[in-house]
Formats: sequence, structure tokens, C-alpha cells
Amino acid sequence: MPSTSKADKKAAVDAAAWMFNVVTSVGIIIVNKALMATYGFSFATTLTGLHFATTTLMTVVLRWLGYIQPSHLPYSELLKFIFFANFSIVGMNVSLMWNSVGFYQIAKLTMIPVSCLLEVVFDKIRYSRDTKLSILIVLLGVAVCTVTDVSVNAKGFAAAFIAVWSTALQQYYVHYLQRKYSLTSFNLLGHTAPAQAGSLLLLGPFLDYWLTSKRIDEFQFHFPSLVFLILSCTIAVGTNLSQFICIGRFTAVSFQVLGHMKTILVLILGFLFFGKEGLNIQVVVGMIIAVIGMVWYGNASSKPGGKERRSHSMPRNSQQKHGDSPESSEADEKV
Repeated sequence: MPSTSKADKKAAVDAAAWMFNVVTSVGIIIVNKALMATYGFSFATTLTGLHFATTTLMTVVLRWLGYIQPSHLPYSELLKFIFFANFSIVGMNVSLMWNSVGFYQIAKLTMIPVSCLLEVVFDKIRYSRDTKLSILIVLLGVAVCTVTDVSVNAKGFAAAFIAVWSTALQQYYVHYLQRKYSLTSFNLLGHTAPAQAGSLLLLGPFLDYWLTSKRIDEFQFHFPSLVFLILSCTIAVGTNLSQFICIGRFTAVSFQVLGHMKTILVLILGFLFFGKEGLNIQVVVGMIIAVIGMVWYGNASSKPGGKERRSHSMPRNSQQKHGDSPESSEADEKV
């Protein structure tokens, strides 16, 4: 009975963490779309820097209140994380500018195979046949939904390649750092958010000018645009925190697979709030295929042998520190 109660509690917390991520991620997409499309605030990299500045403020307040305990993250590890994270943000923005929307979506879909490769190589994860097939079904469904025109050019391909690998490495590193240094999501954000905020706010205005030929200091702010800007930064705190929570509780691959549910929700909400243009049988079929794949993935990866380690990469002293046996640690990482 106690083990059943513990499993039920973990399932409830996992569901709450995932719902938190879905709500904040979908919310920030809708708010940012209004901010950029309606009010013309097209400075995406600078906006991301403001998001991390707001997140930094949150971590400072929580540390002052005692909710975040002192923790250690080596400077070399922090630099590697910031390198991957910032290349991810810049790479995605440049990829969207240099590629067609169709190829941009295809590039995003390749993050799951890349994340799988990282887990196989570094964490010695083994996937069952059903888990692999369910991932392919998810990719197929999302591709049917989102991929339309596809055109490729050399510099666009290079930007997409950098964006995909840096994003996959950044998400893998979130899980890796939390495990290796026993960091909570708040602890890790407390280390990384200030560095990301500072670097992106320094780099952002120049990169945004290169991408849009517009200067942020010439943008005419008015009350509605400021309201949406503040709302975007506020929601971003939840988005950043929930991403770290979800990747810490699951893995980067599970986060990517389930993350496509947000793609489906954004499409549905877009049709509801911005009109039904683009809604056709192809999109509906793609949504259904993707959802079937996600349900199958959740079921397949949770079964014995669906997704497991061939050997343990966690240091023994770290496991003993938390009083976890190898079996309980492995069970906690299953999705």
C-alpha cells in the first residue's frame, strides 16, 4: 500500500508539473504573438533576455525569503550551459529567418532523435521497439500538421543544425546538472538565469537589429504594448521554471515528445481565437496521429524495458547522499 501511495503521489505531481508547463508555454506563445503581430515588438532575442531578467528577480526574492537554499554549480559547467542555451535561442531565431516555415518545423522535429542519441550515448538509455515506434508516430503526426512548404539553402541548413543540436544539448544538460549536483529547479534557475539575462540583454539588441533592421531604442512604447510586455515576462517565469521541473522529473526526450502536445494545443487555440483559416482534413488527421503517438509513448515508455538504463551513470555517493537505491532512482526517472 505505501508503495502504491507513493506511486500515485508521484503521478499526481508529474501531471501537475506537466500541466503547469503546458499552460504557461501555450499562454506565452499567445501573448508573444499578440505583442509581436499586433504591436510590432519584433525583438525576440531581447524579449528572451527580459524573460530571464524577470526570472532572475524571482529567484532573488525566493532566496531572500529562504525558499532557495545555497547550492554549488562549477563555473565551467555554468559556462557550458549558457553556451548551449544562448546558441539555442539565437539559432532558432536565425533558422526561422533563413528557412521556410516547413523546413523550420522539420528541423524542430529532429530534436527528438538527437535527444535520443544523447541519452543513448551519455546515459546508456535503451529504448524498446514500441517506444521507438511511438516516437515515430508522434513525429509523423506533427509533421502532417505543421509542415507545408519545404525549401532548403546552405546557410539555413547550417542555422537549423546549430539550433537543433544546441537545444538538445541544453535540455539534456538541465537533466544532467540537476542529477549530478543535486540541484532543484529553483537552484538551477538561480545559477543560470542571471547569466542568460545578462548575455542576452547585451547581445539581443544587436542581433535583433541584424534580423529585423529595427532598433529597440526607437520602438514607440505605449500602454497596451507595455501591458503585454509585462504579461509576457511574468508568464515566462512560469515557463522557465516548469521547463526545468519537467526535464528534471522526466528526461529531455520525454519533454520533447510530450512537448508536441503544446504544438497541437497552439494550433487548436489558433483556430478558435484567430479564425479557422488553414484548418483542413490534413491538419485534423495530423493532430489525431500525434495524440495517438503521445498516448502510446506514455504507455510504452512506462512499461518494464520500455526505457531503461543499461548501466548507471549516477555517482554512487550521490545516490547514497539521498538514500536512494539504484532501483528507486531508476524508477523515479521513468516516464
